[in-house]
Amino acid sequence: MGIVAYAFFANCEKTKNRPDDEWRFQVKYGSSTEGLHVLWQDPLGLYTTLMIGISPDAGLFVSADPVLNSPTRFFKSIEFKDDHVENILRDKWHAWERPVRPRTLRPEETDQIETLVGGTADQLLRLIRFEREALGEDQGHRQWLAEQPLERFSLLTPTTANPGTIVTPSKVHQLAREFALPENAVFDLIASTPRLKMAVRGWVAEEHLRMALTEIDGVTDCHRMTGDRESDVSLRYKGSAPIAIECKNVLRKTTAEGLARVDFQRARASISDPCSRYYSDQDFDVVAACLHAITDRWEFRFHSSKTLAAHERCEGKLDHKVRVGDDWVEDAERCLAEVTSAA
Repeated sequence: MGIVAYAFFANCEKTKNRPDDEWRFQVKYGSSTEGLHVLWQDPLGLYTTLMIGISPDAGLFVSADPVLNSPTRFFKSIEFKDDHVENILRDKWHAWERPVRPRTLRPEETDQIETLVGGTADQLLRLIRFEREALGEDQGHRQWLAEQPLERFSLLTPTTANPGTIVTPSKVHQLAREFALPENAVFDLIASTPRLKMAVRGWVAEEHLRMALTEIDGVTDCHRMTGDRESDVSLRYKGSAPIAIECKNVLRKTTAEGLARVDFQRARASISDPCSRYYSDQDFDVVAACLHAITDRWEFRFHSSKTLAAHERCEGKLDHKVRVGDDWVEDAERCLAEVTSAA
């Protein structure tokens, strides 16, 4: 396996006006602090990119998401706590959330949630396998993957994948015929290629959502949307105009009250309009929160976009810190009826 590592020293040196229990690794190359820098990713998927802080003295590492942190500034600091270090040293492998809070009131520097993964030195191979698997995942599924057993991560590559048994041509899926591969080889290819698997996992949530919505009496024209910046599913309910539904994955960790959370913003904003990172209630009619990262089941909760909280700084945009509370419903039909009655 090829590795491209953006590696930095991690330490717990005491710093004025910083918490006593804080560890950090400083993302810094050279003396310049100007500009943004894209963290390189291999378009062929043969090399795995790491963004990693290493403490040789403590014998541990902490890995940040190289996709979420790209582009990055050189210099910035990624902090964690004594408690995280204790968990790493005790269990050899630990994943947790880190809130990234804004340092100014500029909309482009909004607070986000990122999942950090730490391990002892003997877990470095596991980290590489994990980062291959987690490439491009949302933060909820990144933590879900980190908490799966080691055996979950295959060492298969496109060159070593077992093509499986060739089945009778009449029973072969049309896609396998088009690719001139056995069906098992197509699945092996997806399983061994992180970019493919990440893309398929996103579509799987949307397909489960589509199937659930199709079962509702009165729903017609239910299909997935594939255009850039379109919503995920469109349908009609009892002859209504098209209803657009946005599917969002929840974070792995719930609130103290047991509520699921959605980091409800786009990954990128345009330079000319930082508020374009956030959604408005004109972008879609219904939000479907997928609970798989918490429950391991493809189940959903629903909410009308018109009654979501407004963003505190960007006029006309929706708040990105969403809690899936009692005002979210498990019965999608109830939400669809609310949307159509308000139209």
